Amino acid sequence: MVHRYESAIDRQLREAQERGEFENLPGAGKPLRGAGGEYDEDWWVKDWLRREGAGSGVLPPTLALRREREDLNREIDRRPSEQAVREYVEALNEQIGKARVGLLDGPPTLLPPIDAEKAVAGWRERKGLTGSR
Repeated sequence: MVHRYESAIDRQLREAQERGEFENLPGAGKPLRGAGGEYDEDWWVKDWLRREGAGSGVLPPTLALRREREDLNREIDRRPSEQAVREYVEALNEQIGKARVGLLDGPPTLLPPIDAEKAVAGWRERKGLTGSR
C-alpha cells in the first residue's frame, strides 16, 4: 500500500468536496470573466467598481485619498482657522499613513505625508493673512 502525503489544506478541500460543498456554485461551468483577454493591471479596481456599482460614484478609500490629496489647497482653503487646517492635515496624514501600510482598501499608494506648517503658510498666504498666526 502506498501512502501519499496530504497536507491539512488538501485534506480540508477533499473533505469539503466529499460533503458536496463545491456543487451548484454560482458561475459553475461558465468561463472566468476576462479569460483570454489582455491583462489589465487595474482589473481588480474595475471589478470592485462593477461589484459595488460603478454608477454610485464610490471610489476605493486609497483612490479617494489620492483625489483628496490632489485637491489639497481647495480643501485647506475651506477651513476657517489655522487650527482647523492643522486638524485637517493631521487627519489626512493619519489616513495617508494607513494607506501606505495597506490598512485601507484600494490600490497601493505611496503618498507622502503633508507638512502641516507649509499647509498653514499656504492657507495664510491665500487668505492674505501673512505674518499672523
